[in-house]
Amino acid sequence: MAFPAQRPRRLRTTPAMRRLVAETDLAPRHMVLPMFVREGATEPIPISSMPGVVQHTRESLRKAAVEAVEAGIGGLMLFGVPEVRDARGTGGVDPNGVLNVALRDVKAEIGDATVLIADTCLDEFTDHGHCGVLDERGRVDNDATLAVYAEMGVAQAAAGADLLGPSGMMDGQVGVLREALDGAGHEDTGILAYTAKYASAFYGPFRDAVESQLQGDRKTYQQDNANLREALRELALDLEEGADMVMVKPAMAYLDVLRSVADVADVPVAAYQVSGEYAMIEAAAANGWIDRERAVVETVTGIRRAGADVVVTYWAVEIAARLGER
Repeated sequence: MAFPAQRPRRLRTTPAMRRLVAETDLAPRHMVLPMFVREGATEPIPISSMPGVVQHTRESLRKAAVEAVEAGIGGLMLFGVPEVRDARGTGGVDPNGVLNVALRDVKAEIGDATVLIADTCLDEFTDHGHCGVLDERGRVDNDATLAVYAEMGVAQAAAGADLLGPSGMMDGQVGVLREALDGAGHEDTGILAYTAKYASAFYGPFRDAVESQLQGDRKTYQQDNANLREALRELALDLEEGADMVMVKPAMAYLDVLRSVADVADVPVAAYQVSGEYAMIEAAAANGWIDRERAVVETVTGIRRAGADVVVTYWAVEIAARLGER
């Protein structure tokens, strides 16, 4: 019997050997932690569909931000949950709105120790739950929404955001934000463009987290999950408009899109491991169906392997702590 001369298993024999030849690394700096802050909350409020994740108070947000910095993660992404919503989402523009107050709180607490990212979108703040303002027929008005985004982005930059995250998938949003920021003297504030954000079934727990008022869906402005070329068209437009970073969302069902974007983008590429992806693993682990710790690291490593320079994940601090222990 002839035995093989080539034995790839030789490079898998010990943990030290596997570490030596690993093609993809995972470090705390690669990860961004999404965080929710609820206006008027007096104690952290657990989110039932996202075990381990809470709506923070102002105080608990500052404490958690410090813990994340100490873990060495690359950034924090903040989302606000207001007490009052209206059709235009004015709470997102208000300098004293929950998100802008939280940005100031966290920036005052941690300074430049990590990157502070603001969610530049209206869905948390509108009483209809859409990512923009509606016209007389109830459709999202792209250009009217851009005007609000510009105002919102300037307010977030003034509150301390290092990066803006326009997640509404409005045409022209990156260019409008860049012009508004530069015109207001915030030339150093960057834009993390949600270049390929798909109309996905995996956002449900997030909508619980922000207490979304959405009825219906967002298929008229978020991307169709059947399309890949469309994502590359969006990428070209975002880069032309001045995006400093680009993102694919969700991550795990769109690794092919992530790979395609990473192959051609000349800026850093992020991917968002969204709430539904998080909840699936937590639920399967709670039922004893999978090894939770291995699944968490395996999925985030897979997102990195597919081309993400940055992974937005609710496990950011946990993974960072585990890497530190190793």
